[in-house]
Amino acid sequence: QVQLVESGGGLVQPGGSLRLSCVASGNSFSINAAGWYRQVPGKQRELVAAFTSGGITNYADSVKGRFTISRDNANNTVYLQMNSLKPEDTAVYYCKADLVYKLGPAKFYEYDYWGQGTQVTVSS
Repeated sequence: QVQLVESGGGLVQPGGSLRLSCVASGNSFSINAAGWYRQVPGKQRELVAAFTSGGITNYADSVKGRFTISRDNANNTVYLQMNSLKPEDTAVYYCKADLVYKLGPAKFYEYDYWGQGTQVTVSS
């Protein structure tokens, strides 16, 4: 049973920083690609940052230069470092991951695992 668990959210003042973590637990897989999304009430979930299986990263224009996505392959963990936070960054942040299982020379992929979300509130 695969689970993604986010942590690191909270209340921070404008201009502050937070680091979100997403740990994928389970057996015998690696994270192939992953992303962070966010959602506010009444709006669609939007992509914040992601990396592809080839290691290419992309960011929403609104967070470029402020947020950084990274990974720890050994611990199946994805991070989102958020700096210079603004009130408009307030949202529930979700982690999504695509996984790869290796069985000898073969690879098997599973897609679109989501975490439960972590609240980020930027307010003075």
